Amino acid sequence: MSQRSTPSRTSQRRLKSWLFLAAAVIVFLGVVIFAQASMNSGNGSFGAAAKQGAAAADGSGAGTGTGAGDSAAPTGFETRDPADPMAIGDADAPVVLVEWTDMRCPYCAVFNQETLPTIVDEYVEAGKVRIEVRDVAFFGEASETASVAARAAGEQGRFMEYLDAVYAAAPAEGHPDLPVEQLIGFAEEVGVPDIAKFTADLEDPALRAAVQQSTATAQQAGVTGVPFFAIGTDALSGAQPIDAFRGFLDAAIEAAPDSAA
Repeated sequence: MSQRSTPSRTSQRRLKSWLFLAAAVIVFLGVVIFAQASMNSGNGSFGAAAKQGAAAADGSGAGTGTGAGDSAAPTGFETRDPADPMAIGDADAPVVLVEWTDMRCPYCAVFNQETLPTIVDEYVEAGKVRIEVRDVAFFGEASETASVAARAAGEQGRFMEYLDAVYAAAPAEGHPDLPVEQLIGFAEEVGVPDIAKFTADLEDPALRAAVQQSTATAQQAGVTGVPFFAIGTDALSGAQPIDAFRGFLDAAIEAAPDSAA
């Protein structure tokens, strides 16, 4: 009586290996397709601009790009809310520059210290540009807590001053630790009126949720590195020199329908 032949153990192992490899490839392709769709779909997405211009999350890489469609089309990031504590400049300014920043990002500190003051002097105070800040937490829980602290300061009208203090104290290299005691110290330094309320707000789940949502929104739009800037669907990334920002802003002002230039 003949016996039914059975596959060898070696053949079985090979079959399992091929099946595992095929499954891994399918999963990888699915992730890639989903990521590309997330970065390029709908308003509020920079598409090509983010791919061409976004710096690495901790990089100072420079780049510019224009997203698909009319550069004057709304992106969903510009709010022009006159009560926004995370913004400076006239809500009716011809141009709104949206800035994404992480409190522990060394290149965000470079931009804040070396370039932002000139932009404020030449464009914001002249009524040409409004700056709206969007916080992200790309460098872990400490970044998230620091953003909560900045928002807590903003609850008392000291958001931009708080950012200035944090970035002025940034180390020459690496990411600052920003422990809670130091975050409270920054609040005292910039004159937050009610330090007890500020300290309590550090534990406010609504403020933390707002930071998390801001981070998720940025990532969904294709913002992969900071500092990152946008005017409409035009994007600029990295701590670039002031002349790069002048060119970026001047072109937007010239194209703005309400510009007096």
